[in-house]
Amino acid sequence: MMGGRGIGGLQPSIILLKEGTDTSQGKGQLISNINACSAVADIVRTTLGPRGMDKLMHKDGKVTVSNDGATIMKTLEIVHPAALTMVDIAKSQDSEAGDGTTSVVVLCNEFLKEAKQYVEEGVHPQVLIKSYREASRLAIEKLKEWAIEIAGKDDKYDPFPSTSFPLHKAL
Repeated sequence: MMGGRGIGGLQPSIILLKEGTDTSQGKGQLISNINACSAVADIVRTTLGPRGMDKLMHKDGKVTVSNDGATIMKTLEIVHPAALTMVDIAKSQDSEAGDGTTSVVVLCNEFLKEAKQYVEEGVHPQVLIKSYREASRLAIEKLKEWAIEIAGKDDKYDPFPSTSFPLHKAL
């Protein structure tokens, strides 16, 4: 060995992790990630629909009662990295559309639940990703096939024709 270097002149890698950090990998970790995401989805799932339930949350000495997915997701103190991804999905939906946060989380969870059985059977995640991408392509293709054009290409489409008056005067 020359100059304190390891075999082949490469320095051995040293990784520092916090105490208690989970370093598991592979199928077990994938299933753990899916389960963590399912736990988040299960929290907000019951708020959907006309019979949706409110959640009572306590954080920083404040009590919040809500059935809004975005509010609930902001209040949760999630530390699991995969579950945090679900929160990020909800935040993205909220910032883009302003609604549908719960639906996006629940839909994402359903995709993960379907994938879980294949992961347990040993199907590689890249195969699942490729399959989801192909399914997405086929769904978009079918939606375009079913689409009905409601305005000409040069026409300006007003999605709210009955609200042509200035809203600030109505308020």
